[in-house]
Amino acid sequence: MKIQLTDVPALARGCAVLGTGGGGDVRTGALAARRAIQEYGDVPLVGLADLPDDALVVPLSGIGAPTVSHEMIHGEDEPRRIAQEIERIFGRPPSAVMSSEIGGANGVAPVAWAAQLGLPLLDADGMGRAFPEVQMVSMYVAGLPADLVIMADIVGNVVTIRPVDGLWSERLARAVCVAAGSHALMADYVLTAEGARGAVIEGTVTRALAVGRATEGTGDPLAALRSELGAYELITGKLADVERRTTGGFVRGTATVEGTGADRGRALTLELQNENLVAMAGGRIMAMVPDLITVVDTETAAAIQTESLRYGQRVTVLAWPCDPLWRTPRGLETAGPRAFGYDLDYLPVEDLAKDLAKDLAKDLAKDLAKDLAKDLAKDLAKDPAEEPVKEGPRD
Repeated sequence: MKIQLTDVPALARGCAVLGTGGGGDVRTGALAARRAIQEYGDVPLVGLADLPDDALVVPLSGIGAPTVSHEMIHGEDEPRRIAQEIERIFGRPPSAVMSSEIGGANGVAPVAWAAQLGLPLLDADGMGRAFPEVQMVSMYVAGLPADLVIMADIVGNVVTIRPVDGLWSERLARAVCVAAGSHALMADYVLTAEGARGAVIEGTVTRALAVGRATEGTGDPLAALRSELGAYELITGKLADVERRTTGGFVRGTATVEGTGADRGRALTLELQNENLVAMAGGRIMAMVPDLITVVDTETAAAIQTESLRYGQRVTVLAWPCDPLWRTPRGLETAGPRAFGYDLDYLPVEDLAKDLAKDLAKDLAKDLAKDLAKDLAKDLAKDPAEEPVKEGPRD
C-alpha cells in the first residue's frame, strides 16, 4: 500500500481525532504531506514484517507547544539534518520513518518527512494517540533504553542528547525545545525493526485512515464516528469558557462545555496539557488519561484541537478506551492521571460510563417513586363527599 494524495484528507481527519486535542494542527501537517507527495511521489506504507531485522526505524515528531507550531512550520532541512546525524552515529542510513505519535500533525507530517527522505512510512507509532511528554511512548513502557535523542530546529541547530533515562530525555529535550522557540523536530528511540517488534503500537496509520474515512458521505457524521471509535458521548453543548496559556513548552488550561438539548442543565470541564487529560461533570470524573478524550464539532464530527477551542463553538465530547498497553502498571505509571499530577486512581472509561448509567437509573427510579407517592397521597387525601355523584339510568 502507498499513501497517495487522495489519502491525505482522511488521514488528517483521523489523526486529529486520535490527537485528543494535541499533536499539532493537522492542517499544517496535511499541507506538508500533499506538497511532498506532489514533489517526491507516493509514500510506501510498510509493516515491521516487511523490514529486515537490522533496518533502522526513525520515530519523528514535532515537540513543543501546538500554539507555536502555527507560526514555526518545519521545512525540509530538519528531517534531512536528523537523518544525516543518525547516519553519522550508526554508520548507516535509516530505512524507515515512523510517527512517534499518531495524533494530530505528528501523525500526518511523517508522510512528508518520509517522502522528503525517500523512505517508507512504518504503519505504527509509539502512542496510539498523542501525549505531551517525550517519555510517554510505548518504547519506554516496553523498557527500551532512552539513550539517544536528536533534535533540529528551523534555524539549523542540531542537538544530540544522551540521556540516562526516559524522564531525563523529557527534561533535556524540553529545555532545548524552549530554547528553540518552543518548537523543534525530534527523533527519539531510534531502533531496529527487530527491537521495534513488541515495543511499538502497530497498525495505527491504517487505523487513522479508517477513522478519517468513517465520516465520509454519511448523513450523520457524529454517529458514524462514535460507532467507528466505540466511543461514549460525554456531553453535547457549547463552549462556555476557555482558559489557555502557553508555558514551559506546553499549552495548559481548562475548557467548560455547557450542555444543550438533552444535556441542558449539565456542564463538563476539561483539563488540558496540550491534550485533553480529564473530563469532569458535577464533581464526577467522566473520563481520564490514558483513555482518549476528544472534542468534535457536533455537526461535522471534525476534531477541534485545544489551541482552536473558542467560546460559543457547538461541540460534542467523546471518550473511548486506549490501547491495552497503557492500562498496564508501567503504562499507568508513565501516562496515567498521577503522571500529570492528578490525585486520581485510574478507572477505565467504560467502567465510569457503567457506573454513571447505574446511578442515573437509580435516580430515575427514585424520581418515579416520589412522583407515584405524591399521586397516591393526593388520591387518598380526596374527600369522598366531594366526588361527583354519578346518577344511574332512570326507569
